[in-house]
Amino acid sequence: MAFHFLKQLPTPEEIKQQFPITEQLQSIKQRRDQQIKEVFTGNSNKFLVIIGPCSADNEDSVCDYVYRLATVQEKVKDKLILIPRIYTNKPRTTGEGYKGMIHQPDPEKKPDMLAGLIAIRNLHIRAMKETGLTAADEMLYPENWAYLSDLLSYVAIGARSVENQQHRLTVSGIEIPAGMKNPTSGDLSVMLNSVVAAQSSHDFIYRGYEVQTDGNELAHTILRGAVNKHGNAQPNYHYEDLLRLLHMYEEKNLKNPACIVDANHSNSNKQYKEQVRIVKEVLHSRKHSNDIAQLVKGVMVESYIEGGCQSIGKEHIYGKSITDPCLDWNTSEELIYYIAEHC
Repeated sequence: MAFHFLKQLPTPEEIKQQFPITEQLQSIKQRRDQQIKEVFTGNSNKFLVIIGPCSADNEDSVCDYVYRLATVQEKVKDKLILIPRIYTNKPRTTGEGYKGMIHQPDPEKKPDMLAGLIAIRNLHIRAMKETGLTAADEMLYPENWAYLSDLLSYVAIGARSVENQQHRLTVSGIEIPAGMKNPTSGDLSVMLNSVVAAQSSHDFIYRGYEVQTDGNELAHTILRGAVNKHGNAQPNYHYEDLLRLLHMYEEKNLKNPACIVDANHSNSNKQYKEQVRIVKEVLHSRKHSNDIAQLVKGVMVESYIEGGCQSIGKEHIYGKSITDPCLDWNTSEELIYYIAEHC
């Protein structure tokens, strides 16, 4: 019935000094950040594909996946910007289960937060160094943002975090695109209020400091589907849903109106193979309406080397998700080429 203080963790500054990035990697991130920013500001017509494992559980297989993604990126660079999902913390509805690499660098061993902080930083650095791609991660813990702030090019705020004040205020102080997901209830006004907060300036307490933020003009929405009072999934990626969001955006005084469609979660009812069909429908909606084409800047897809998912254990299959099921690599590659042709 109490906190047990196990160890004092290093500050983000200390971790960054211990595991720094080179000037070359800094340059890669600056270039990628600018390219992605231009999509959200309307200065680029490229389409974003935020794609990768549900959770990053193994450094070698994640980097293997991102390397494959980098090869495809070169082929579609005129049309698409591929942003690998390297999600190192995993929200859990009940608090049970694998919470991500930041908790357990080895999913079969006990939690070790210090080892986790080092592992996730090394993973992001290695992926960038080997592929030239900077990644997306979920901001599950706002206080941990600073450990990866010099590495990430995209941040997602989850459906269970989007109403949280600390998440909203922290996003207002970062300088990369941040996607605010609709809550599990599906109330789009909650998501848009979160964008309003994130685009505004705030004074608050952060990591023991009083801070002031400038507001993040790149904060935007992510549609991920909802769950009704009976526990049934309700998708919100259809043409009518996108049109409704567009009209709600028009009622707000927001910069850079933008939306990413998450093709999994409640949009697919976790029927992961449906992601292909959902992405194709979103592309069709963009073709049908120029206004929707301007609003929908990209899609989010859960994908890994092997399709489906598996339990944590000795019979481990390399490159297969240990959390939500994912598309296999071959299907994912085909989908990326389809997106490039039809976006």
